[in-house]
Amino acid sequence: MEALIAYSGRRFARPRYYANAHERDEVDIAPMPMPMHDARAGGTAIDREGFQLVAHRSAVSDFADREQVVSLHMHEIAELVRGVTGADHVHVGSPGLLRFSERSGRAGSLNNSMPARFAHIDISDGTAALFGERGAAGRPFVRCAHYNVWRAISPPPQDVPLALCDARTLVRDDLIEADAVFDEEGKPEWSFEGLVVAHNAAHRWNYFPALTRDEAILFKTNDTDEARAHHVPHVAFDLPDCPPDAPPRVSIEMRATAWWWA
Repeated sequence: MEALIAYSGRRFARPRYYANAHERDEVDIAPMPMPMHDARAGGTAIDREGFQLVAHRSAVSDFADREQVVSLHMHEIAELVRGVTGADHVHVGSPGLLRFSERSGRAGSLNNSMPARFAHIDISDGTAALFGERGAAGRPFVRCAHYNVWRAISPPPQDVPLALCDARTLVRDDLIEADAVFDEEGKPEWSFEGLVVAHNAAHRWNYFPALTRDEAILFKTNDTDEARAHHVPHVAFDLPDCPPDAPPRVSIEMRATAWWWA
């Protein structure tokens, strides 16, 4: 299968993108057709390609219920990441982000609820180091890694799935430092450094078709261990030949930081 991947060109010296006001984005979008591989077929591993699919049944009955997500799901995600990675400590800092495909009519209805429509990595090395040191609160560690846990909560097939790039096919020159700006209504704007991704024909893109709510994609956004997959570009893409009556995608994204203590 071939799909359009929205890469970044280099028209802006330092791109800038917003969680909500995308009309203010300064990103040079450069769509490129790329082969899209079925990650279910070959199997992937979190420390090799940088992502993997895990079976995970949540006790949450309604992911739109923030109280349930706080009281149940944040702890579930911490246990999931700890179990897969063997980390000594895992911290989940927020109750996650609900996101909706545009066809749902709900994209943008909540803070940061639109699908991520250009290839990116959530945090740069500098941002990851800062967050990791802050979270460790002075305790020495031998490794720190940042993860994203992505779950489709709408029935399959997903009209706008998540594509993930094999970390082994990425080189440093593919990455462009950018400002990720958080502009939630009624709160001061703040930002940190993320990365957008320039096209490279060597990139190997993957997706997991027909996800259910009892599955989750664990993928890496940074890792201090240079012997393992470092970070994974990812992007929402339109599924070619998706049935017109497929339910619009709804997903929840949880972010976690893991430490291995010295």
